[in-house]
Amino acid sequence: MTNPLANRIALVTGASRGIGFATAKVLAKAGAHIVAVARTQGGLEELDDEIRKDGGSATLVPLNLTDSDGIARLGAGLHERYGKLDILVGNAGVLGPSSPIGHIELKAFTDVMAVNVSANFQLIRCMEPLLKQSDAGRAVFVTSGAANKATAYVSPYAASKAALETLARAWAQETANTKLRVNLFNPGPVRTRMRATLMPGEDPATLDTAEQVAEFIVPMCAPDWTETGKFYDYKTRSLMSFRSPA
Repeated sequence: MTNPLANRIALVTGASRGIGFATAKVLAKAGAHIVAVARTQGGLEELDDEIRKDGGSATLVPLNLTDSDGIARLGAGLHERYGKLDILVGNAGVLGPSSPIGHIELKAFTDVMAVNVSANFQLIRCMEPLLKQSDAGRAVFVTSGAANKATAYVSPYAASKAALETLARAWAQETANTKLRVNLFNPGPVRTRMRATLMPGEDPATLDTAEQVAEFIVPMCAPDWTETGKFYDYKTRSLMSFRSPA
């Protein structure tokens, strides 16, 4: 069996469950060493067990991504240990309140932005030098259709994903002339805890699993992936370019 990601270092956020957990497992199975970041120690240990069963390896990093100094320390630690980072999967995200805008407290809004936007901003700042040390640095950020649909009653989440998309696209332009490739991935409705919270009456059996979705993230992390500044839509299985509003 070939390991297309052998000797590559992959940082995955939100790795203790859902899409992050599944993506970390598939990347490890492809040969990457996983640096798994999440708040939940138990979930990380479960991931480590699953990765080891498949013969892979992982470094577990219990970290709240609102700890910007902690992200900086993580970057310094990766530099000291590996001198590079090959793959960054920015998956961690929170849904936040589901209410009309006028009913949402300011702190609830800023809490969502802190995880979904500011944490990714700090990851970019701290991991870019390491990704540029790779012969084929790859960054993938998990977004949502709520960003362009401006979905009602989840405005903090929708706004945060719209901001994340713009941040990633700007970074892709800034690094277009380097070996680093930066892209976005929209999984659509998936059988996760977040989806169940948002749509409690939905039959989860009608949705694809996180494992099915993760299989499509992995190619975007490979050295032979050449696109940057693009948007992969899992539902339609298509890679899209962003267009200016009509």
